[in-house]
Amino acid sequence: MSPSLLRRLVAEFVGTGLLVLFGAGSVVAALELNRGRLDYAGLGIISLAFGLVVALVIYAVGTTSGAHINPAVTVALAAARRFRWAEVAPYVVAQLLGALVGGLLIVAYVGSRATDLGSVGLTALGPGVNGVQGIVAEALGTFLLVFTIMAVAVDQRAPAGWAGFLIGLAVAVEIMLIGPFSGGSVNPARSFGPYVVNQLFGGSTPWSEFYVYVVGPLVGGVAGALCYDVVARPAAAVPPVGAAVEEGMPGAETPGEPSPEPRQRPSEVPAQSRREAPTRSQSKT
Repeated sequence: MSPSLLRRLVAEFVGTGLLVLFGAGSVVAALELNRGRLDYAGLGIISLAFGLVVALVIYAVGTTSGAHINPAVTVALAAARRFRWAEVAPYVVAQLLGALVGGLLIVAYVGSRATDLGSVGLTALGPGVNGVQGIVAEALGTFLLVFTIMAVAVDQRAPAGWAGFLIGLAVAVEIMLIGPFSGGSVNPARSFGPYVVNQLFGGSTPWSEFYVYVVGPLVGGVAGALCYDVVARPAAAVPPVGAAVEEGMPGAETPGEPSPEPRQRPSEVPAQSRREAPTRSQSKT
């Protein structure tokens, strides 16, 4: 494993851990203050907490790893030829481990109430919501998230410096919309960490619903990335088939050459060749 990849994996680990700690942790805090009940105002505060921590992580490690902090984002970018498939598995493992540690930290400061009252902030289907509806909800939320990432963090025409703020807003908005129905996870790692930690500490964990938080985000994320390429980007800005592998992706250099450390835009693998000057300076998840 190259030092460059290792550093990016550590960034994904830390970023996803912070996402779960302060995002899922806000669910536990809201339930604590409302004696186990969560109204829409409380959901709004949770949405804000998730949006803010996502934005902060983007600004902190976006230029290091792209700040995916979400397996669905990593897979979607690979499907859209903005990320190397060879690095998808290491990124996903780092994200899952970070989410697990984030869940453990919630229990570390909350104690047994984290499982007794808040189930470590895990996501579950709302009353009367079936699996298909949950998948649709998660897919729609992830579509919005990845569509926004493509627009403000990947597209070279996007104004610099706004990615973290706007992607954080997208996360907050999707939770406000689908949170009452599916929990608004849009992130398999965000669901995985609290599920495992809640199970480890004796909480009741709805594992039969976990597939919703894998299938929905993956489908919605890939759809969002591909839809942006087809609808929102002009033909001249779409890399030709094979260009992402041959020119734009880290690790595509000739074997034996040292891999450079480009400053990446958030969630992005630069589309230009190292032999070409970028169209504008690069500035995130």
